[in-house]
Amino acid sequence: MMKICILFIGLTLLGSCGNKEGLPAGVLKQEKMQAVLWDVIRADVFTTDFIKKDSSKNGTAENLKLQQQIFAIHKISKADFYTSYDYYKKNTVEFKKIIDSMVVQAERKKDIKPLLSPTKAYE
Repeated sequence: MMKICILFIGLTLLGSCGNKEGLPAGVLKQEKMQAVLWDVIRADVFTTDFIKKDSSKNGTAENLKLQQQIFAIHKISKADFYTSYDYYKKNTVEFKKIIDSMVVQAERKKDIKPLLSPTKAYE
């Protein structure tokens, strides 16, 4: 009986140490994934709008460099990002939450800019 109690307590403690959000190992939490994905998208837009127009630069190589910098800033690996990206693509409800939150964030930033512009401050 004592062995069963110890086994039950051990399993309970082991289960309580797991990922509270039910994410598989190696998958970034939604908030972290949102921040990294936001930066990756911004880097892609920058590459498309500016770097690829410069014929002296290789857009793909420059984009990969930017991604590596983003992963370093967020202290994750390329594998962490793509494992998480694949997971969220398959789990559309969770991915939609990330995208919706990013859209709200972008709209807030768009609304804030006119309030902070120098011409508005002096009117």
